[in-house]
Amino acid sequence: MTEDEIVAAIRAIVEYEPDGSRHRRNSRVYLGIGDDAALWQPSRSHRSAISTDMLVEGVHFTRSTMSLEDAGWRAMAANLSDLAAMGARPVLATVALGVPRAAAFDELVSLYRGLAAAAKHGRVDIVGGDLTAGDVLTVAITVVGEVRRSNALTRSGGRPGDVLAVTGPLGAARAGLAVASAQASLESPLADAALDAFRRPQARLAEGRFLGANAAVRAMIDCSDGLSTDLHRLCAASGCGAELESVPVADAAAAVAREQGEQAERFALAGGEDFELLVAVRERAFPHVAARYAARFGKELLRVGVLRSEAGVLWGGQALARTGWDHFSAG
Repeated sequence: MTEDEIVAAIRAIVEYEPDGSRHRRNSRVYLGIGDDAALWQPSRSHRSAISTDMLVEGVHFTRSTMSLEDAGWRAMAANLSDLAAMGARPVLATVALGVPRAAAFDELVSLYRGLAAAAKHGRVDIVGGDLTAGDVLTVAITVVGEVRRSNALTRSGGRPGDVLAVTGPLGAARAGLAVASAQASLESPLADAALDAFRRPQARLAEGRFLGANAAVRAMIDCSDGLSTDLHRLCAASGCGAELESVPVADAAAAVAREQGEQAERFALAGGEDFELLVAVRERAFPHVAARYAARFGKELLRVGVLRSEAGVLWGGQALARTGWDHFSAG
């Protein structure tokens, strides 16, 4: 296969629907795949949010636990989750692939079908990228989003007394990895829920924009590396400590934890790639924000703790260790 043949196949996947009709592009994207650069018109009333993430075979995924199509979906979802954490709406993405010379054409098509499906789900246009030969399959994605200046959230806005909450229960993706790698055995529907969370995670884009539009929400981060790790990051950026009160655990995570003889909350604390959002909300406004959130999304905004002026993150009166994912210390 040649580079031009791969680009032609990618363009067909990205720009056309399965029935052959042309995919409707964002009205401000003027030129996509096929030239030296994409062209788009930034909004004059919004700020651009830009994030880059990388997925490497053997580090972030293995073919024994997910298909290449699922790997493509998960790579795009991880990037979109970063935009969700800023309260941004996705606009466009570029995808760079490092491809082993022995890779089959059909393998790349499968990977890109997952990328394109996640992009379509997140309403983002893939407008270009790059291809190169490499030793292992590598996917590097850059996403661009837009957010009103008043709605942009960072990790650094939290203040002592703010309520900490997450957009959903945690640990399902870790449970899915355990099921996919035959380290745990669950029956349906728990097994299906766990595998979906692991292979087809959902970036909380609508939730992020909703929370970003509320002035009482002061800081936000996505739980991509586990609550135990990402809570420390939010606290460090905000110059606060925290008291963790509870950990909402997904049903599948609780089931796997029981099977493995681990405390369910500790299992969920260490689970990454749930892509739920962790927010800091003004204490007095939290009941109102939570009620509006429940009315909008049909689920609870789950309180997990409170920020405090003293340094350190406590859970049950003890220092909370970082047990989530770290690229450079994971064994």
